[in-house]
Amino acid sequence: MRVSRPVGSHTRTSGGLAKAALPYADAAGSEAVQVYVSNSRGWALPPGDPKQDALFRDGCGERGLPAYIHASLLVNLGSPTEQTVQRSVETLEHALRRGAAIGATAIVYHAGSSVDPAHDDKALHQLREALLPLLDVAAAQGLPKVLVEPSAGGGRSLASKVQDLGPYLDAVEHHPWLGVCFDTCHAWAAGHDLAKPGGMTETLDALVATVGEGRLQLIHANDSKDGCGSTRDRHERIGEGRIGAAAFAELLAHPATAGLPVIVETPTEQHEGHAADIALLKGLRPEL
Repeated sequence: MRVSRPVGSHTRTSGGLAKAALPYADAAGSEAVQVYVSNSRGWALPPGDPKQDALFRDGCGERGLPAYIHASLLVNLGSPTEQTVQRSVETLEHALRRGAAIGATAIVYHAGSSVDPAHDDKALHQLREALLPLLDVAAAQGLPKVLVEPSAGGGRSLASKVQDLGPYLDAVEHHPWLGVCFDTCHAWAAGHDLAKPGGMTETLDALVATVGEGRLQLIHANDSKDGCGSTRDRHERIGEGRIGAAAFAELLAHPATAGLPVIVETPTEQHEGHAADIALLKGLRPEL
């Protein structure tokens, strides 16, 4: 039976990319993986270990696991601070090079924020100037795709609600190398009521209407500890948060998610990794 929506998780890498990630993915029952290739909250850009890179790439290939990179959470292409923008570009360039080395399908980064109200009018133009050259190079060299992930809202975000992706994509001329990663916790925190019957379907319909078919390329499946519209990005295990399991069944039945990997980023403290959340989502998805 062909799996139409492979389910996996953000995967540990401490101790070596292949050495840590592949056993973790096996134990969790992952059908897709996502990793950091640099500090999630720092600017250091390590070169990686070619041996571990090859083992990871080959191991994912043997298992049929699509791999994704999540760039540092510090990336902000809309920042009014020039140094932050420059470091953000360097971080994305690093993630693309590392992605090519490990066979990643795409890299994910957060949409960013203008931070200061006085910078609002400049932020999208700045995004264009910073991101377009990077997308052109990635496309020309066949590097991984680049996926923008709308934020949880607050802090003058450049894109939090799915409709915000319209102006965001306009700023980079709807470049074909830029796709979208949809995070359920972020969308809920930004004000999309995914928990009401039909709420997830309505939101995904709006996303497709805004960005067009085929632009959505990855799902982050996370429940939330906080209420709808809270702008708080606090993930909870699937079915144990404020969104609830029924919304994830809607997510997995929506035509726009067909064929897309679903990555779990739920808390693992006091739990045996992501195995339970992955198993739950597998049980909710329709199979072909």
